[in-house]
Amino acid sequence: MVGKAEREQLTSDIQTLSEEHRDSWDAELPLGVTVEARRHGFATKVAVEWSDEAPELIAAALRGRFVTALRIRTGDDPEGEEWGHEEEHWDENGPLMPPPIEAGGLANLDLGRLAALDLSYFRIGDPGAEALAAATGSGRIETLDLRYCAIGDSGLAALTASPHFAAVRRLHLQCNAVTAEGVRSLTGFPKLTELDLRYNHIGEDGVDALLAAPFIGSLKRLLLYRDDASEAGVRKLAAAPQLPTTLRSYWRSV
Repeated sequence: MVGKAEREQLTSDIQTLSEEHRDSWDAELPLGVTVEARRHGFATKVAVEWSDEAPELIAAALRGRFVTALRIRTGDDPEGEEWGHEEEHWDENGPLMPPPIEAGGLANLDLGRLAALDLSYFRIGDPGAEALAAATGSGRIETLDLRYCAIGDSGLAALTASPHFAAVRRLHLQCNAVTAEGVRSLTGFPKLTELDLRYNHIGEDGVDALLAAPFIGSLKRLLLYRDDASEAGVRKLAAAPQLPTTLRSYWRSV
C-alpha cells in the first residue's frame, strides 16, 4: 500500500512534469484558442471567441487528443458581467436582451467529439439555435449550457429535434424566454438528469408539460423559481408523484 508521503511525492512529481511539458502539449492548439480545463496537464476544455474565423479555429482545436469540451464566447461579454442582477432584465413580456448575434456559422461546426458544449451568454437567438441544430455531430454531447442565449421556444424546439443532442443529460436554459410551449419540446431530451429553467416564465401549463416529460422521474436537479412556475404550478410540483422524492420535498417547502 502506498503511504501518505509517497502519494504526496507522486502528486508533486505529476504537477512538476505537467508544468514542464504544458507548453508543448498546448502547441497543437491554434492561436486564439484558450484552455479552460485540464486533466493531468492535458487540455480537455477549450474556449474560442466567436468570429468569422471561429469555425476553422474550433475544428483545429477539436483535433486535440483530449479535448472533449468547448466554450464559444463573445468578445463583448464573455462572462455575462453586463447583466448584473437578472431580475432587472425582465418586463411583462419576458427577458430584455440585446439583439441576437449573427451565428449562422454554427451550422459549419463538427460536434462529433464533444461531450460538453458551453454557449452561455452567447446571444445566438433562435436563428443561431437552428444553425447549431444543423451542425454535424454524433450525439455524444451530455452537457449543454445555453444560459442567456435568447433562443426562445422555436430555438429550443430546433435543438430538441436534432439527433446531435439526444444524449444531453445536463441542460442549462436560464433566461431564454422559454414558455410552456418550449417545455413541451423537452421530450426530445429523454435522458435529462439536470435541468435549469430559472428566469423562464413557464407558468402552470409549463409545469404540466414538465411533469409529463419522459425524464421527470430521473431528474436529480431542477432549478426553477416560484415566480417562473406560478403558485398553481408550485402546488403541482409539491404534490407530483412522478417527481423524485427529494425534489418533491423541496417544492413542499418553497
